[in-house]
Amino acid sequence: MNTISKIGCIAVISISSFFQQAVAQTLQQKLQVAFTRFQQDSQCKYASVSLTVLDAKTGEQVFAANPNVGLAPGSTLKTVTSITAFNILGKDFKHQTQLGYTGTITAGTLNGDVIIKGSGDPTLGSWRYASTKENVILNTMVDALKKAGIKKINGRIIGDNGIFNTQAIPDGWIWQDLGTYYGAGIAGLCWRENQFDIALRTGTVGTPVGVAGTIPETNYLQYKSELINGAAKTGDQAYPYLPAFNSKVMYLRGTYAVDQTKKRIAASIPDPAYDAALRLHDTLNHLGITVSGEPQSSVQLAEKNQAVPQATATLTAIQSPELSKIVYWLNQKSVNLYAEQLLITVANKMGKAPSTANGRDVMQAFWEQKGIDKRSLNVYDGSGLSPQDRVTTLSVARILQSAKTADWFNDFYESLPIYNDMKMKSGSINGVQAYAGFQTHDGRQLCFSIMVNNYNGPGSGIRAKIFKVLDELK
Repeated sequence: MNTISKIGCIAVISISSFFQQAVAQTLQQKLQVAFTRFQQDSQCKYASVSLTVLDAKTGEQVFAANPNVGLAPGSTLKTVTSITAFNILGKDFKHQTQLGYTGTITAGTLNGDVIIKGSGDPTLGSWRYASTKENVILNTMVDALKKAGIKKINGRIIGDNGIFNTQAIPDGWIWQDLGTYYGAGIAGLCWRENQFDIALRTGTVGTPVGVAGTIPETNYLQYKSELINGAAKTGDQAYPYLPAFNSKVMYLRGTYAVDQTKKRIAASIPDPAYDAALRLHDTLNHLGITVSGEPQSSVQLAEKNQAVPQATATLTAIQSPELSKIVYWLNQKSVNLYAEQLLITVANKMGKAPSTANGRDVMQAFWEQKGIDKRSLNVYDGSGLSPQDRVTTLSVARILQSAKTADWFNDFYESLPIYNDMKMKSGSINGVQAYAGFQTHDGRQLCFSIMVNNYNGPGSGIRAKIFKVLDELK
């Protein structure tokens, strides 16, 4: 190549580099203007705001404003939990629930107990998958009992939380959330996503709302409604409160708008292992396979200082869907239970006692090995429901970027919902709005995390203003 050709080649490269830098600078400038405008908005007068945007391929910082400020992430924390689970468990990981029995079978009669032993599967009895629906799981158990020649049970059906400890609620969750479906507690043996529906008997504004029943029937609980019929367009502000201590009474408080058409609210099951045992017990009796004893759970037995009998024979093992399918619904519908169960499962996988605290420690340690300061992941749970969680947008963005080259990335990417025509996970608790995800800008894929804490005014207003900032990434 002659000197003129070399000069021409260098010139082309320099011009190309100049235009690339100009495009990058333009995007950065646009983001700066949009972010400054947002930060100065009246809804953000007393708020803390942070945004980090990275090149999803290289990790290069495209834009950052307050990237190291720890903020409550809401459900965007689920992206961190999901990616951690993919890394540690693998996309094909499955939970396995064991059905077994104690004692012996003589002439079709089992003289012993049937044990349903959980391993933390959050999907058992869930309506989200064909293989996990309540009737499918119950039929699988019944078929296994019949195959073993069991026609009568002189004993009990026991729901065993397995190796999970007794702390069903992560530290940092607030009392008002605990009776709701999204505040359903953790269990070694989950059932129907640890929730049920309460049917309401509504009336005129200002009058009490009655309880018409539950779906499915939960005659082991009592209900007292302090719920009031609210004015039209005030929405569902109803909160079920878990029975306290050894009480069997669930209170309903708040308001329920008269124009609500659903006429039911979803509540959490206090003892999912018991509910699972109860459903199998009732199903067997209905089919003519009598069970002499009352259903029990490991929680109930522990309260009586009784040990859970260990199965001496296995009837069947029920597998959950693959992790990739669990993560899909975890993020699509922001299922807190799925996130919390996976966090505990991660702890167990790494040889730690399965608890939320150990899951958090494992998650922090995993990312610290990847160069992310664990102090920037100061969390109490895996779902983001705790208002005490504090995470930086830089760490979330870096964790998102780390997933880009993984063989399970497409599974994770597809799990993200679409908001504002962008693939991203939302997060919202009181005074918090956040988003984290991916967007392609001029052929360049970006990943981002934006968080706003302590904003004032309506959530719909702050969301629209966040979207205006994120529109610059399109």
